[in-house]
Amino acid sequence: MSEAPTVLLTGKNSIRRADFLAENTESHLRFVCCDMAEEPERLQELLPEADVIVGGGRGLKFPATNRLKLFQIPFTGYDWITPPELPKGVLFCNTHEHETTIAEHILAGMLEFQTGLMRDTHPMMVAKSYNGRSISAGPMHREMRGCTVGIVGYGHIGREVARRCKAFDMKVLAVSRTVRDEGDLVDAYWTVDDGLDRLCAESDFVIVCAPLDDVTRGMIGAAQFKAMKPDAVISNVGRGEVIDEAALYEALSSKRIRGGIIDVWYVYPSKDDPNPWPSKFPFQKLDNVILSPHNSAWTEPMTTRRWLFVAKQLDRFVTGEPLENVCFEGEG
Repeated sequence: MSEAPTVLLTGKNSIRRADFLAENTESHLRFVCCDMAEEPERLQELLPEADVIVGGGRGLKFPATNRLKLFQIPFTGYDWITPPELPKGVLFCNTHEHETTIAEHILAGMLEFQTGLMRDTHPMMVAKSYNGRSISAGPMHREMRGCTVGIVGYGHIGREVARRCKAFDMKVLAVSRTVRDEGDLVDAYWTVDDGLDRLCAESDFVIVCAPLDDVTRGMIGAAQFKAMKPDAVISNVGRGEVIDEAALYEALSSKRIRGGIIDVWYVYPSKDDPNPWPSKFPFQKLDNVILSPHNSAWTEPMTTRRWLFVAKQLDRFVTGEPLENVCFEGEG
């Protein structure tokens, strides 16, 4: 490219990383910052001159004439945009680098359900009690070894969960749209159609990592909860709506299953309500759920890895190398 491509940074998170991108790209690039939430009119003026967008873009109105060739989001989920909404030929790419952090979050929740360190053991000592040191003194906690984990949506996150569970000598089951050879990492692997109900029935922990789309929406519902063991624990780090909201609340509140580790939700902050409850159902009142505000990935090392990926992606764009993490091509 003869002139420096224009990279439009569209949100607060991206704008904060402008200097980082400039320092970590080898290519000559022109970075333009515009917070789409604060300056929507200016953003529309800048769009025709952008070669690349880095950031979010929910609700963007693309001009009929533009130079845009790459829309790079610095995060993973893109259920808010479809190919017809993006100008024809524009490549839409996402960013991962969060699988390690999320897998650790999941394992922390699983370990808490098995050991009860914060729920049971710590309160014993605060109460000056030595209960739990023997069978006669109190209930024993559980082990991870020998348990079965079922992973729904076997991608970047699912694979990291499987690796960690294998370190605990657990049996690993997985379902996804297509089956890949994972060697010794997965004990049984099916397509969703062939194996979802069986996975739910055989697993002590059901880990939902699937993205949200027309196929996965509501894929875990009343029938799947009915198939689960009474001692099963479900974790969702994919998207809230992959699990039917009412069915999840019913299974947890009725103690149909043992518990939940829930990081993704059905209601999120908005301008009208910046601090909403995460659901129309009172999950926050349940005593068998570990709740987190969709922050299982949020660590400084993860954000650094993500922005290094974006920087290298911009270099690939300039040099003409194949782009990574291409999700789709615009059809608009």
